[in-house]
Amino acid sequence: MKEIVLYTDGACSGNPGMGGWGAILSYQGREKVLSGGEMMTTNNRMELTAVIEGLKAIKEGCKVDIYSDSAYVVNAFLQDWISKWRANGWRSSKGAVLNTDLWKSLLAQMAKHEVKWHKVKGHADNENNNRCDALARGEIDKLRANQEN
Repeated sequence: MKEIVLYTDGACSGNPGMGGWGAILSYQGREKVLSGGEMMTTNNRMELTAVIEGLKAIKEGCKVDIYSDSAYVVNAFLQDWISKWRANGWRSSKGAVLNTDLWKSLLAQMAKHEVKWHKVKGHADNENNNRCDALARGEIDKLRANQEN
């Protein structure tokens, strides 16, 4: 089974506001770089979208190491919040789980692969996390420029 490394990040200008996401897939020294954005979204939605889009770009079942600085995304799996949310009908102790559509989409993508989650410190010394952040922010800049034209 192929082993792929996926770095992801999301960003938002205002929360909600214009958002962007970036993903970098690495396999045997080759990279695939992806990014996108939305006019009105939240940071958490962009963090989730980055992972979903990264996984969608993988054409066959693989072992995937996912690196993200989003505690929201990573802890849902490392601390197994996701199982509790699903068992409780997508409700947490605080009420309805936000972004259920994206969580379900993420689970569908993950079902195709063997996924291992890794939390990285954001805006620190992790080169690929910083590159993903730059991709996400670049998408926000594109949205802003298109809005001005």
